[in-house]
Amino acid sequence: MAALAKVVARQRAELDRLQDQAATSAVLERAKGALMALTGCAAEAAYEELLARSKAGNRTLMEECWITLGALESRPGHVPAPAPVAPSTAPEGAAPSSARPEPAETGTDGPAGSGGPGGSGGPGVLAVLGRALVHVGTPRDLARCLLDHLAVPVGAAAVVIYRRLPSGGLELIGHAGIDDALAGLWRQVPPVSAVAARHALDTREELWLEDLAEDSRRHLWIEGPTGPWRTRAWLPVLNGDAADTVIGVLRDRKSPFPPDVRELLRGVTRLCAGRLRAFAAPPEPTVANAADGAAKVVRALFDALPGTTLLLAPLRSAAGEVEDYRIDAATAQTVDTVGRSGRELVGRRVLECWPAVAREPLWQGWLDTLTGGEPYEGEPFARQELVAGGQELSTYSVRAARLGDGLVVTWMRHESSDRQEQRLADIQRLGRLGWATWNLVTQEAVWSYQVYELCGRDPGDGPVRLAELPELALPEDEPGLARVVRELLTEGKPFDVPFRVRTAVGVRHLRLVAEAVPDAEGTPVQVHGFVQDLTAQRSAELALVESERAILAQHGILQAERTLAGRLQHALLPLPRRPVRLAGLRVDVAYLPAQSGIHVGGDWFSAIELPGGDALFVIGDVAGHGIDAVATMAQLRFTAKGMIFTGSALTDTLLGLNTLLLHSRDTRRTATMVLARYKPAERRLLWAQAGHPPPLLLRRGEPRYLDRPRGVLLGATGTPVFEEAECRLEPGDRLLLYTDGLVERPGEGIQQGLERLAAAAAAGRSNPAGALGPLLASMLESERRDDVCVLDLRVPAQPA
Repeated sequence: MAALAKVVARQRAELDRLQDQAATSAVLERAKGALMALTGCAAEAAYEELLARSKAGNRTLMEECWITLGALESRPGHVPAPAPVAPSTAPEGAAPSSARPEPAETGTDGPAGSGGPGGSGGPGVLAVLGRALVHVGTPRDLARCLLDHLAVPVGAAAVVIYRRLPSGGLELIGHAGIDDALAGLWRQVPPVSAVAARHALDTREELWLEDLAEDSRRHLWIEGPTGPWRTRAWLPVLNGDAADTVIGVLRDRKSPFPPDVRELLRGVTRLCAGRLRAFAAPPEPTVANAADGAAKVVRALFDALPGTTLLLAPLRSAAGEVEDYRIDAATAQTVDTVGRSGRELVGRRVLECWPAVAREPLWQGWLDTLTGGEPYEGEPFARQELVAGGQELSTYSVRAARLGDGLVVTWMRHESSDRQEQRLADIQRLGRLGWATWNLVTQEAVWSYQVYELCGRDPGDGPVRLAELPELALPEDEPGLARVVRELLTEGKPFDVPFRVRTAVGVRHLRLVAEAVPDAEGTPVQVHGFVQDLTAQRSAELALVESERAILAQHGILQAERTLAGRLQHALLPLPRRPVRLAGLRVDVAYLPAQSGIHVGGDWFSAIELPGGDALFVIGDVAGHGIDAVATMAQLRFTAKGMIFTGSALTDTLLGLNTLLLHSRDTRRTATMVLARYKPAERRLLWAQAGHPPPLLLRRGEPRYLDRPRGVLLGATGTPVFEEAECRLEPGDRLLLYTDGLVERPGEGIQQGLERLAAAAAAGRSNPAGALGPLLASMLESERRDDVCVLDLRVPAQPA
């Protein structure tokens, strides 16, 4: 907030600078235009003429511009051109220059400003002003008359007249050049020594404020330190040796008051003294004195009040809406965002001291209190504050009440005991527990509200004595609870025991922890304890036990199924202990079941010799695991062998197997397969496939995969297309048929696995027949996720 206030102050200062620059430019352009109209010269020549006149008369350029414009307006029948107005040049709180009335009266010497600042027009100004004062009837008319006649010779932008009250404060009795809102804000000024007007009255000497930065540190500006008036003069109106009235002349310009202007203003003050005495009436004997007395009492009261409290007066717009609040009184502990406190805040606006408060809910709460009269109390909020040299998080709430036309706003700090009690209540609610105390001497018991709720007892029935507490438990738990209570009462032995109670919402599992406080002789005189709700925990434990039982039962069923499937698979797929020879080929077989899971897979192979000397090699993989997969594997294996034995072609056999899977009643499964028929006389291998990885041929140490003929997954479609391919083997060739478990890995594409297999086979080409171990070890991970089946076919280097 402090940083935000500094940014706002810098922006206001920059805005004032731009406004001053715009106003200066407007006056200069207007004076140049007047000279151009009178002499017919160009703009640059008019500017040079103004510079020359100002140097010759020992005046500033702005003073010369005002003299030129005053001389122009004094011409009979001359109507001056409107001055150019820069956008947004009228500062907030000041009346726009176009709204100022024209000089009240003219004479033979011209208007009141014909002499100009620093010129010789002082006597003429006083003469004209003296005649105008005859028609002045009120202090406000006097202020307006002074502004009319001092605007040009002095550069006055506003005039204010203050009178000292019996209480020591000041009352604004006349003003001109400032709007009514600002005048209403500063109509009553408390007796603060930092106010420049009061200082002038106390010392009975003129006060010339010409250095904004320096004077801001010593005096409190009426319209604020960033207002539109850069220089000010406060002139006390002497009545003998006393001074009860002060006239303030406020200027837009930054230049100091020249000596002749100061002398002119002294003459103006002496001239106004008689007129002020003429219509100076004593204040209302009861209202004003009562108000001053009340203000004094309020200030004394706020000085003595502890805490943070403000007395606010609403500041309303022309439409009656509350725009801000003026601080009329503040306690010493009240500190704003930039560090001002106590009486330093008096007279300032709330939004100046706390800019962010307008965006908070309490702003609307204050408005509601002003309108309806009902006190407002905001929600508690936390903030960091410095306590005993360290940061502490404190809790506050804001309360506002209407007092007359204003508000009394108090920031109430919640004591630590209140916060701790609230924290204890929150802990009990969130932890589902409550505390209890039993006095064994007076037989009194105290329960927290949470204990009543946990035990299902109406608070109106009061707490239960400790000896009667076991009666609340279920009959099964009553003996155990009674025993530990008896040991506590007789031996002072603490306990921590679970028990159950029946409530309106069902059976609740509770935990009671208690300890005894003994007297000097060791006899228990008081018992402290707490009750905790363990219903959710016990329900979770019971559910976990049931889940574990179900898992164990399911695991036993699956293990039995795996055993049965394994035995069935072993009966259907007997593995040879050593390599076999079929149709002149050396055949080695490897089958490795999956290591993860408890199901048996559907990988299978077949290697048999056919009538006529040919050999049949089949390798396949049924989707799924378990007994169903093994049963499907058995159907495919025996059907394929039977069809080939009866003379069916390889493609016809695949078509038949596809039909078999499509029309299976029990389950719809799919499978992949490679069928190969080897003719030894021609060393010709005929083969077909159904969605299976291609065989790997290793010839003279170079691996390559056979090009796959067309073929789709068995059981996938009713109109499959299968084709047959041919490969002529040479002496020394090696052909690998395998299932996908050999090449697949999680998170890896099938192509990477095929490349790894080709590299491993090439690296192990020197391994003797029957040595599939090194190949499998290099291909498989530590934990196999799928079954692996491999047929290794080798053509002897020399024909057998």
